[in-house]
Amino acid sequence: KTKTVIIASGGLPRMLNVPGEKEFTGKGVSYCATCDGPFYKDTEIAVVGGGNAAIQEAIFLTKFARKVTVIHRRDQLRAAPILQQRAFANKKINFLWDSIPTKITGNNFVEGLEVKNVKTGETSLEKFDGVFIFIGWIPNTEFVKGLIDRDDEGHIITDRYMNTSLPGIFAVGDVRSKKFRQIAEAVGDATVGALSASEYISEL
Repeated sequence: KTKTVIIASGGLPRMLNVPGEKEFTGKGVSYCATCDGPFYKDTEIAVVGGGNAAIQEAIFLTKFARKVTVIHRRDQLRAAPILQQRAFANKKINFLWDSIPTKITGNNFVEGLEVKNVKTGETSLEKFDGVFIFIGWIPNTEFVKGLIDRDDEGHIITDRYMNTSLPGIFAVGDVRSKKFRQIAEAVGDATVGALSASEYISEL
């Protein structure tokens, strides 16, 4: 009989669900800057999103790309102030406000984005060599629905020791309800979760 469980089921990136997205995934469309950023050296790329993940990755991608354009549906970012400051100060990053991608275009590889201004309704075709999408994360937590407390987006609510609302059940990584989602933080979650689970077992 299992005495404790650590949930580390991860999740999937939220998709734009626009024409061309599935077709060009792996051919210029990416959801992981760390994985694919080095392939875009000296290129012009788009980053879709305005939250912490989008801005963190936009800054990271300037290590490789010649130019990074952040496309956001609002006229201001939702990212933490320190990330905004870094992005605004980076000469390689520019912004396309009040805009949403409506189509990803290309032949064998991404060549551009059809973009719509949400305020004017006008559309334009912008040329890019790649598109990185960071508009949210869908946690893989449906299997605990009704058993463990989750937030409005489905992430599992924990305390700092990775305890969930159900004793003996711990959650780590991207399934957790938290502000930042980075590999280093997930590793830290796992360490704390393992120690907490071990302590829980020792007290049974």
